[in-house]
Amino acid sequence: MANKLKVVRHGVILESTSLSFENKAVLNPGAFQDGETVHLFYRAIDQDGKSCIGYAKLKGPMTVVARAQEPIITREYDYESAGVEDPRVVKIDGTFYLTYAVHDGKNARTAYAASKDLKTFEKKGIISAELTYHEAAEIFQNSHLKDAYYFFASYYEKGEGADELVWHKDLILFPKKIGGRFVMLHRVLPDIQIVFFNDFQELTPDFWRAHLRNLAGEVILENKHWFESRNIGGGTPPIETKDGWLMIFHTVEETNKGRIYHASAALLDLQNPLKVKGRLHEPLFSPTEDWEKKGETSNVVFPTGTALFGDDLYIYYGAADDRIAVASVNLDALLKEIQNPAHGHGHHD
Repeated sequence: MANKLKVVRHGVILESTSLSFENKAVLNPGAFQDGETVHLFYRAIDQDGKSCIGYAKLKGPMTVVARAQEPIITREYDYESAGVEDPRVVKIDGTFYLTYAVHDGKNARTAYAASKDLKTFEKKGIISAELTYHEAAEIFQNSHLKDAYYFFASYYEKGEGADELVWHKDLILFPKKIGGRFVMLHRVLPDIQIVFFNDFQELTPDFWRAHLRNLAGEVILENKHWFESRNIGGGTPPIETKDGWLMIFHTVEETNKGRIYHASAALLDLQNPLKVKGRLHEPLFSPTEDWEKKGETSNVVFPTGTALFGDDLYIYYGAADDRIAVASVNLDALLKEIQNPAHGHGHHD
């Protein structure tokens, strides 16, 4: 049964341009709200299929008042030679942190950059797990995790090669520390996990190795509903609300006609985000419009940023891997639906 939430589609707000760095597609924007202003940092793709990060400024939730004529973050290092992608941005203790996926043509990793003003960013390097699929498959085979973890790792090991690094993406920071520590969502297929750390220097291969060995206790959301049949993954940075941390995330439905990407939502406890207070049992929204169904990748809505105006949460998302669109929902209604007792919720729902 579909949920009763009224989600309003506001349509496309950014498309590709004739500029050489974004003349193929724009998608998956990170968003930071400052009063009536929303800063969007989006993935821009050129005709060679390589990505960098562009910038646009909104007045209110949807009106574009400025757009950079050149990328704000470019490809510089070998590990990002094929692309810098899918940025998410948060502000913690006076510093802006931008996490983004990087690709070297073979391996996908995650890196981060820091800024004091959202104009100049200092790249800080790789923070994801630099482990091979072979090593990950061995760890998962000897763990208590469900078989899907091992199946994904061994499938990619066979398909891509044993020395291929695990594609470790959707590393998304919470916008504040909890108990004095940074908190970050991440995605090792097929679920969403959480990690706590004191300093970015801790995020070494040994740190991730130990984390993966104990991953069963750090999974916050599993793929369990029909629209999550293949996997789930991070979307927007968590939003602090009166009821808990609101997570907007993406889900992937596997069908014989191809994958369908949906948007969903969950609520985590403010003090202990490992505790799930509820989640939607039907998609928040799905690809239904032409601009979501047809593009570089068919049937994709991929939420990556939010802003709150009045009582409504505006969600910025990549549509069909081709353009950037906006949808909105009443925040209180969403929180109420997530916690609807008819669904039945509990720890690690």
